[in-house]
Amino acid sequence: MDLERSPLALPFPEMPRIAGVTLRVARARYKNWDRCDLTYAELAEGTAVAGVFTKNVCCSTEVEMGREQVQAGRARALIVNAGNSNAFTGYRGREAVEQIMEQVAGHLGCPTSEVFVSSTGVIGVPLPKDKAREGVRAALTADECSWEDAALTIGTTDTFAKGATVAAMLGDTRVTLNGIIKGSGMIAPDMATMLGYIFTDAAVEPAFLQRCLSAANLESFSCITVDSDTSTSDTVLAFATGKAGNSPLASLDDPGADAFMAAMQDICRQLAHLVVRDGEGAQKFIGIAVSGAVSDESARRVGLAIANSPLVKTAIAGGDANWGRVVMAVGKAGEPADRDRLSIGFGGIWAARDGLPLPDYDEAPVAKHLAGQEIDIVVDLGLGEGRATVWTCDLTHGYISINADYRS
Repeated sequence: MDLERSPLALPFPEMPRIAGVTLRVARARYKNWDRCDLTYAELAEGTAVAGVFTKNVCCSTEVEMGREQVQAGRARALIVNAGNSNAFTGYRGREAVEQIMEQVAGHLGCPTSEVFVSSTGVIGVPLPKDKAREGVRAALTADECSWEDAALTIGTTDTFAKGATVAAMLGDTRVTLNGIIKGSGMIAPDMATMLGYIFTDAAVEPAFLQRCLSAANLESFSCITVDSDTSTSDTVLAFATGKAGNSPLASLDDPGADAFMAAMQDICRQLAHLVVRDGEGAQKFIGIAVSGAVSDESARRVGLAIANSPLVKTAIAGGDANWGRVVMAVGKAGEPADRDRLSIGFGGIWAARDGLPLPDYDEAPVAKHLAGQEIDIVVDLGLGEGRATVWTCDLTHGYISINADYRS
């Protein structure tokens, strides 16, 4: 399936090397395509790991095992398979994952628990063990590849490689965070729907790395949606090699810890936005800022009700300033709201305030804003101090075309 590059795509950034990380790719040929589809990241001994995973109860073996593995807090390798999610595949799926873990662990001389595996693609087809074996064998001895090559290899219906890089100063030590991510469809923030990997040379204790990633997730990956569908394979992992030489971060009281947490939040937000920009069939990137809610979580839920509404998303696709559809979405969210306190605006222009359309409302500038690619919707519930921002894209016929042909 040949897909046109998203009009919202951003160029892949220049990303520096991360000491303690070596990337390689290979062809396992999980699907009938002419591209690399297996990614291998080799990590220095002692690398810390943290992760967040899907809440989908029909999750893959890779997710189940990953949840267990992060508890130990250490990693030596990552394998990512593209084209086959290995979800809903029973014992055969687990055997394939265990085979990969044993093969890589044998090569590195490390425990199998330090080898992480992710898979993405079609659900319900067991990962072919013979193809996985040969793909891993090729990857273990392949030449080192670029971050962009690795980002391309983990994709499925993605139309562009997605990566981000952030630097932070931990006292006198400069550390780098690099991230790659895949995701385009089956995107809903029940954690989030994607495979994402963040690598840093900072020295960070596993528990604090987990704290930073979990906190960043709440304001990034858990605040995006393309189609309201939560994948069986969602995984975001963070790896810290410790090669920068800073004093290991163990709590927010440590010098530089706040800078590291801010950097983690920054890179997670950048990666989350890239997924939305590649939403299947997307033509517009939409930010929805909700304020005046009874709590931040309530604001997030209201925002997601708007972001997941097919009527709102198709109106935006058509450039229709139909703020009545936003009213509808707020009302169905199941969160505290008062019709007579509700205010709605587009692109910095209020259409309705305190439950009433503005008498001098001019739709022309709003229509001009909606004709662009970057759309802003603001909602004030007028009830409290809670606020949140979520991100989505419009809904076009392209989404139908991509998903109708997904398995072909």
